Amino acid sequence: MKSLVWMHIHPNLVNRYLCEMPDLHTNINIHETINSGQVFLWENHKNVWFGIDGSDIIQVKHEPFEILTLSKEPKDFFRNDDNYKKILKSISHDKIVKKAVKHYPGLRITRQDPFQCCISFIISANSNIPNIKTRLQKLCRKFGTRVNFDKKEFFVFPKPRTLANASINDLQECGLGYRTKYVKDTSFFVDTGEIDFDYLKKADYQTVKESLLKLPGIGDKVADCIMLFSLEKLEAFPLDTWILKILQKYYSDKFHIEEKITKKKYENTHQQILNYFGIYSGYSQQFLFKMERDLNEKKWL
Repeated sequence: MKSLVWMHIHPNLVNRYLCEMPDLHTNINIHETINSGQVFLWENHKNVWFGIDGSDIIQVKHEPFEILTLSKEPKDFFRNDDNYKKILKSISHDKIVKKAVKHYPGLRITRQDPFQCCISFIISANSNIPNIKTRLQKLCRKFGTRVNFDKKEFFVFPKPRTLANASINDLQECGLGYRTKYVKDTSFFVDTGEIDFDYLKKADYQTVKESLLKLPGIGDKVADCIMLFSLEKLEAFPLDTWILKILQKYYSDKFHIEEKITKKKYENTHQQILNYFGIYSGYSQQFLFKMERDLNEKKWL
């Protein structure tokens, strides 16, 4: 197995990590979690993070760690109820993941609003993080409700019915391109109850996967993202371009990865990954994804 060469990381990144260690009480590294490709509608104002989560706004302070919401309802967005110590022990049997875990202490999987997560990753197809964020911001400004929180103006994420009833032309003004009809049609299925996210949170992985794949614009990778980040499926392991390269780079002796992965091959590879990384495969994926993008100095939020 190839070894990681950590000294290639830019010195500025090292300094940033030293300054942004997670709160020891909560063991949550806010900055690294938000900047790991899971979320797009978050902004930092004077070391305080603000994020749109459905119809709510979340404010997260680092020192001391504190989460406030516009709704004033408690929100475990960073999955503080996970047995984090047990999860890290489980996934650290792999040497590459173990190094990533040590390098990103406190990196978490998020627990997002399912509808927002669903639309976000439909829009993410064949794009990059800055463009995804811009499109989602336009969508919120055009179709979301304006609210004020902590003397700042925000636009919450649109309701399913609002997007389902929106015209194609109005949606296209948000820069959605070919994804426009996917967003409109998926919103309709959610609004009519054909997709019940509360039910899917409790259902098993395969049942949820099959349900999501019926929605327009959702393939295996997008479905896995939605399941991992909003539907309680920590065994989901999204296989995007970055992850496929990571598997080829570090795990060629364990997985046979082809450049173009068919649906059947995706299913088989996911099962092999689950057998190797275990029931918390999603955490392994997130550490690997974060590590490799930072090694390549790719832009986050």
